[in-house]
Formats: sequence, C-alpha cells, structure tokens
Amino acid sequence: MFRPTSRLSLALGAIAVSALSIVGANVTGPALAEDLAQKAAAKIAETGGAGHVVAQFDTANGFASRHPVLVGGEGLNDSTRARVARAVGAISGVGGVRWAESGLLAAGEMPIVNPLHCQDDVNGLLRARTIRFEGGSARIDAASNSLVDEVAAALRPCLGSIIAITGHTDNSGSAVGNLALSRERAAAVEAALVARGIPSDGLRARGVGSQFPVEGLEPGDPANRRIEFAVIATEPVLPTPVDTPGPR
Repeated sequence: MFRPTSRLSLALGAIAVSALSIVGANVTGPALAEDLAQKAAAKIAETGGAGHVVAQFDTANGFASRHPVLVGGEGLNDSTRARVARAVGAISGVGGVRWAESGLLAAGEMPIVNPLHCQDDVNGLLRARTIRFEGGSARIDAASNSLVDEVAAALRPCLGSIIAITGHTDNSGSAVGNLALSRERAAAVEAALVARGIPSDGLRARGVGSQFPVEGLEPGDPANRRIEFAVIATEPVLPTPVDTPGPR
C-alpha cells in the first residue's frame, strides 16, 4: 500500500522528469534545426538557388522546426525551384517542405525512404546492452544515458517514420503493477529521446508488462526487463502532394 508521502514523492518525480524533458527539448531542438539549416544551405547552393532561396527552420512563433519554409526564389525558373525544394526535402531529418508563398506543394519526384534500417541499427545497439532503470522505478539509470544517446543517433536519420517503444518486465510483482511500470518506463525512454531532438510525433510508447518474455527465458528472468523498438509505419514512403516539394 502506498503511503501519502510515497504518492507525493512519485508526483514530484513525474513533474521533475517532465520539466527536464521540456528543458532538454528546448536545448536540442534549436541545435537540430541549425544543423538542418546548414545542410539545406549547402543543398540550395548545389542546385542553383544560392543567393535566391533561404530555408527557414522555425515557426511563426519562433520555435525550432524540422519542417522548413523556403523563402525567395522569385527570380528562378520553376525547374530550378523544384530542384531546390526536392534537394532540401531529401535531407535526412527534414519533414514537410513548403514555399513561403504557397500553402500546398506540387507533386514531384522524391527518393523513397526506407527507414527499416533504423530498427536494425537500434536492435544492434540493444543486442548486447540494455537501457536500465533504477530499481522499481521508471527513472533511467545514469549509466544508460550514453546508450540512449546512441539510440537517438540511430533513429535521427529516419525521422518521419513511426517508431513504437515497448516496455517489458519480468513477472515478479503483480500483473497490474508490471503493466503500469512497463508503460512508465516506455514513456520515460520516449521523453529522453524527445529531449535529444527526436520529434514526439514520430514516437509511440506502450507497455505490455510481463506478457511477452524473451524466447528461451523463464518469465521471472530479470533479462525480460527491457525496452524494444519497432518501425510500425514507414511514411513518407510514397509522397503525397502535401508532402512533396515542388516549384511553388
């Protein structure tokens, strides 16, 4: 049975984790946007838009964004404008691209994205190591921060995919408690990835408790306490008119 002080401690801990996530997102979001802006400037120069087009990676409210607005280009022909837009849209990590004077984007050719290698890369990182948590809690152990950094780096090239984060436990404790703990741990990993610049709209956290132990292990084996990642959607594999950069 939880005492009132325990409930208060848990509530304060949740607030602290949320606050750290917000601070982390504010720190890493602008850095990611700046990196994408530099890559976009190089691509714009390569495709003939230098001095004519600028890619802005922020919103009207001044928040960093991975969905750039292309400004300028009035003196360029449609072929060059389309080439510039497609080049920016093809940069790994860039979301939907639009021109400042246009709400929708014309259809055009875009490279097909195959984000499945992200899952393979992450699985490779976690094959020999595990994201660990403090005993009986959803707080990520400090020793696992470097591994979370590596997971974020492995996911970053395939932003635009939908990644499921699934928390598992062993069968020690009650089924209800295990389910809740697995959900909290998956949510903690999601928050940690968002704090490292991975957009939250591409992450889906869930917990399944002890329902799915590792094949070959007893349900009570501590090795069942784990986080798994899976690509559950690979859009934009087939670009739509709204997603695909065009000349206008």
